[in-house]
Amino acid sequence: MSSILSAVAWPYANGPRHIGHVAGFGVPSDIFSRYMRMAGHDVLMVSGTDEHGTPILVAADAAGVTPRELADTNNAIIVQDLVNLGLSYDLFTRTTTTNHHEVAQNMFRVVRDNGYMIEQTTLSAISPSTGRTLPDRYIEGICPICKYDGARGDQCDNCGNQLDPTDLIEPRSKINGETPEFRETTHWFLDLPALADELGRWLDEREASGTWRPNVIKFSQHILEEIRPRAMTRDIDWGIVVPGWEDQPSKRLYVWFDAVIGYLSASIEWARRSGDPEAWRKWWNDADARSYYFMGKDNIVFHSQIWPAELLAYNGQGSRGGEPGDYGVLNLPTEVVSSEFMTMEGAKFSSSRGVVIYVGDMLARYQVDALRYFIAAAGPENQDSDFTWSEFVRRTNGELVAAWGNLVNRTAAMIVKNFGEIPAPGPLAPEDETLLDAVGQGFETVGGLIEQQRFRAAIGEAMRLVSETNKYVADTEPFKMKAPEQRERLGTVLHTLAQCVANLNVMFAPFLPHSANAVDLMFTGRGDLAPMPRIEQVEDLGGGPGYPIITGDYSQVPPWGPRAVTPGMAIAKPTPVFTKLDDSIVDDELARMSS
Repeated sequence: MSSILSAVAWPYANGPRHIGHVAGFGVPSDIFSRYMRMAGHDVLMVSGTDEHGTPILVAADAAGVTPRELADTNNAIIVQDLVNLGLSYDLFTRTTTTNHHEVAQNMFRVVRDNGYMIEQTTLSAISPSTGRTLPDRYIEGICPICKYDGARGDQCDNCGNQLDPTDLIEPRSKINGETPEFRETTHWFLDLPALADELGRWLDEREASGTWRPNVIKFSQHILEEIRPRAMTRDIDWGIVVPGWEDQPSKRLYVWFDAVIGYLSASIEWARRSGDPEAWRKWWNDADARSYYFMGKDNIVFHSQIWPAELLAYNGQGSRGGEPGDYGVLNLPTEVVSSEFMTMEGAKFSSSRGVVIYVGDMLARYQVDALRYFIAAAGPENQDSDFTWSEFVRRTNGELVAAWGNLVNRTAAMIVKNFGEIPAPGPLAPEDETLLDAVGQGFETVGGLIEQQRFRAAIGEAMRLVSETNKYVADTEPFKMKAPEQRERLGTVLHTLAQCVANLNVMFAPFLPHSANAVDLMFTGRGDLAPMPRIEQVEDLGGGPGYPIITGDYSQVPPWGPRAVTPGMAIAKPTPVFTKLDDSIVDDELARMSS
């Protein structure tokens, strides 16, 4: 058994999250975490809402509320949406907690004292109309390298190069289109060049492991070629106070410096709430522990360069040496699992243009496992993908309902009609043994693919076994076995089907946890395959305002492997597990988007 840290990207709290967001960080991390728990590993799945930075200030101004009020409102919405989605966090918290502020400040002090923070005077982009600093990502312009018009002030997504706002040709504010003013200011910069050799060695080791997705490792190595110091403080009055600059109320830690520290601070908060304040070290100090970071591809640079650099600097493992602080030597990521982008009806998600569906709205109208199935089977795992309503309906009806749902209901209905309970099997025929063996082998195949984060292939293999089982029904024709002398054979076939459904349901549990519990209750009488998260209202550990967290008890999760059915267990008349969608919803949803 290994200690597995499932580090999930922190959704930004400037508004509700849409389905493209959870396709990148949410559902993939939950599939992985649920499987790894079932496989016997000790999993710690952590995240929270990212609540600092200028975008929160901009959104709060627009809403006429304080930044904290805006963060509170959106945190509550996001927490509810993620629980409804079934994401099995051990702790989902937020960056406005006292605990997080303390951990981020401690990290900063050690990195600075080890010599990896350097003070530099630089030009800061200021909004002429508000006088506030514009964050790098809120400035767009023409890339000086590839001439792409739409490069951001921190990087160009077209060519992948790191940029500063002053590099851009014809820079403009994404907030209101105005041309920013650039003024001199002093900031702390993370000295990435002093960490470049160790970063390079680490990335080479990751490439040699052969486990990282090619897009992630190549992009990460490419940005290392142009590495330079990067500002880790900002001119802003909303965020974490900079240690040593407490007398400068307009200076705060850069939101991306503090946000990635959230993986550590959330682990520490979880441990403190568990009753064992040092329990987090199992995932962070043990060299044999493994950590997997889940996000969309626009966040690769912060997880394969900035966060590893912060960790190396904290550990004193760069060219300047140094000593780790009280947290000890911290583990670098084992894998950075980045998804590509999801578009909607061929266009980039945009709430202002109506090209969006928020998680809460989606789950209010459709089954949660229908969305989870679509993301697993057709999401942006290793290439950009497009969510269309027609494809959502097609996959829901043609795959989830017609294949898996039909097999479940058909099997249960035949058992109810002929026996009322799971029948005892007679002698197995070759076709029975062939199917049972094929489904049994699926545990190794499907499980291995999930562990490699190949979710599309994993759910595809499970669906292939569903097809094999449906073929078995067509070949054996139990619905035609009506003669008394066929009753023993009928019982054997239906027992075989019940066992295959129960086993397939285990394979679907990480993907479709809500329906997995319903199917498990139907065929085993237990219904505990997929423990669900819950919301708890907690007090801040440092005396600040209370807040909701997501947590759960996943300690009794059933193991990954065959799930035996019991002859004689009564089966109730089934109702459809999945809801068939009317084709009319395509036009209805497209009309809603355009209204």
